[in-house]
Amino acid sequence: MSESILASRRAGLEEAFFARHNEELRQRMLQADAEKFRKDALTAATGIVDDAVLARLMALQIGTGTLAALTLVPMVLVAWADGSISAEERRAILAGAQQAGLQQGGPALELLEAWLHTRPAPALFQAWKDYVAALTHTLTSPERQSLEASVLAQAHKVASATGSFLGLTSPISETENKLLRELAHSFHTA
Repeated sequence: MSESILASRRAGLEEAFFARHNEELRQRMLQADAEKFRKDALTAATGIVDDAVLARLMALQIGTGTLAALTLVPMVLVAWADGSISAEERRAILAGAQQAGLQQGGPALELLEAWLHTRPAPALFQAWKDYVAALTHTLTSPERQSLEASVLAQAHKVASATGSFLGLTSPISETENKLLRELAHSFHTA
């Protein structure tokens, strides 16, 4: 009878061990899926495909909303650089917002729409620069370069959206060029 009790308890112990082990594996798989989802969402929001940069952003707990703002604010600022937003610039910004995964009717898209109708206060640019300065201190040089390239590429698309006059002039105004340089400089301030 004692062998039967021992066998029963051994079986119970093994079952508990494997149940716990299976649960740990299941949790690790769920975590891996969640991290992949976050990584994919960050890629969609920014266009960044560099795994090291994405891993660093995830480790810093930077969400898609923050990254959407990180990429959308420069586009809005460049569009307003000449004092008004053209239809082409508006389309470029909205395409960038769609790429960033902003949901129709969501608060982020509503805020962006407000910025497209009313020029944002200068404090927005300062807040963006402050955030970029703090963020770049946490990134390696290649990670910073990748993030900078992604953000500036989107801003450059907006700046060049209006086109040139008969191909004779630059599609990017001097005011927009100045702002693009200032945006780029923000990634290199100490």
